[in-house]
Amino acid sequence: MSALVIIPTYQEAENIVDVLGRVRESAPDAHILVVDDGSPDGTADLAEQAAADLGQIEVLRRASKSGLGPSYRAGFAWGLERGHDVLLEMDADLSHDPAKLPALIDAVTEGSADLAIGSRYVPGGAVPGWPTHRRLLSQWGNRYVGFMLRMPVRDATAGFRAYTASVLEKVGLEQVRADGYGFQIEMAYEVSKAGGTIVEIPIVFRDRVRGVSKMHPNIISEALWLVTRWGVRDRVRKLRRLR
Repeated sequence: MSALVIIPTYQEAENIVDVLGRVRESAPDAHILVVDDGSPDGTADLAEQAAADLGQIEVLRRASKSGLGPSYRAGFAWGLERGHDVLLEMDADLSHDPAKLPALIDAVTEGSADLAIGSRYVPGGAVPGWPTHRRLLSQWGNRYVGFMLRMPVRDATAGFRAYTASVLEKVGLEQVRADGYGFQIEMAYEVSKAGGTIVEIPIVFRDRVRGVSKMHPNIISEALWLVTRWGVRDRVRKLRRLR
């Protein structure tokens, strides 16, 4: 089984060499694709230099910063065109521990899962250092997602994941439009609607140590609005079918 680890980047020069080295150490047979959105700090150049030493690393250069969703859609399309069987997502800031990559890969290659999510909110998962209000906001946000979309996933906003190529092809990347947290939720939602099996693997999520967070309140607002719209739409459709 050929696995591709997709790492979207923007202004990650402080982290990219470290994360690539740790991914290669944890998943020596995996291919790596860095999807860089025109980072002015030289992130893409550093990734290409690391590729010469580590091997099986490609850099997809995009013209400008366009968001998480478009970066992952481009990465998935790139991987599917080249015949990869498993496609993984992870952040470049080391908040996702590369040591967990084998567990995610095993879940979709040796298990029965179509999507494996590295989850903060299943037994064994944790978010050390988070203040109580931040943890509760994230947990209750995910509970709202589960309630509105009737999806038994405890960490639908998580961005550390492994998909099978077959489920991505079944979902159809062209119909997934959201960005940020909304993209992660929509992907899990579409996999669930397509009849795919989703499992959650416990992870310890740590905040970045170097660099600047790209999170913006608008991303969270977009996600909540989309979840509400999808949930209401599904309920209206169900009522119409019952008439």
